[in-house]
Amino acid sequence: MTIELRSEHPSGRALARHVRVRARALLLAVGRPDASLSVLLTTDGRIRTLNRRWRSVDHATDVLSFPADDPPGSSPELGDLAISLDTAGRRAPKAGRSVRDEVDRYLVHGLLHLLGHDHERPAAARAMARLEDELLGRTGMVADAIRPARRGGR
Repeated sequence: MTIELRSEHPSGRALARHVRVRARALLLAVGRPDASLSVLLTTDGRIRTLNRRWRSVDHATDVLSFPADDPPGSSPELGDLAISLDTAGRRAPKAGRSVRDEVDRYLVHGLLHLLGHDHERPAAARAMARLEDELLGRTGMVADAIRPARRGGR
């Protein structure tokens, strides 16, 4: 198992060890102890550039996944993840989470994409949401997107 980690963000160094340990634990949890991946902790500016270049979407995002193979997850080299720590820093307090917990959500979400999961169709979204929730031990990104917000309490 190999986790390559690089930070281009001023606060990335503080999160690097956690991300590396968490990535290893996630690979074991999904039954891929043979796998390797790279993770880039970056800024909104850099992730916007990557998003524009590779997806033709001209705005910053939370996490980008670049599978190494087609189909995704078909070889030990899973691919690359880019995580915006700027986005995590903005969203975490609004959601009542720590930045570390927000980065965990992005890491799980991105890893599942590298393994071939998607959330384009309703059934696939429900399956990916279940996996995210299971790996996180709490609600993940897809579940937040597909489950309507509760109004007025219970």
